[in-house]
Amino acid sequence: MTMNITVKKSHGFTLIELLIAIVIFAIVAIMAMGGYNELIKQREHAAETMLRVRTVQRAVARITQDMMQLEPRPVRDSTASTVNPALYINSNGCLLELTRAGWTNPVGMPRSTLQRVCYRLSDNKLYRDYWVSLDRNLSNTPQQAELLGQITSMTFRFMDGNHQWQTTWPANSTGGTGNARARALPLAVEVTLKLSDWGDITRIIEIAA
Repeated sequence: MTMNITVKKSHGFTLIELLIAIVIFAIVAIMAMGGYNELIKQREHAAETMLRVRTVQRAVARITQDMMQLEPRPVRDSTASTVNPALYINSNGCLLELTRAGWTNPVGMPRSTLQRVCYRLSDNKLYRDYWVSLDRNLSNTPQQAELLGQITSMTFRFMDGNHQWQTTWPANSTGGTGNARARALPLAVEVTLKLSDWGDITRIIEIAA
């Protein structure tokens, strides 16, 4: 008895099928890479945004702390002939110059816990300079620290004893002359930062009596 066995031949992929599969794989890979690149960009943008937020917050906190700790301590310039007020605006390139308290001295260095500070703008950057000693001499150069970038202006207003806002300080409304005028402090300070990316940020800071 003879049995007929039929063997079916298996066929592999044809060249056209392989090309189609490769094209489909390439399209999927391109789409996946595009999505991955977009995810990376969004993550980098989020990181840059958070860094900017923290930088602005630190700068505003530093300014607020300086204003809240104002001290009525005038200083002498490098010639020792001129007394600069405890707080005054537009002095020798500074937007604002002030004396503040609370400068910690944990290692007991031979210096005061009061600090003389200058805020200034240069190349759209806000700098906070400070002097190690209050009364200056020719060798007493300030220490410089960049606080904030992308800033176009920093302006101030000062509330006098009559609860009126003034754009300069010491204001004429403070009254007094000489040392009394040099020691005068406002009731509050309004600080406005104009940022190129965020617009205006305004803070009103009450000054302790």
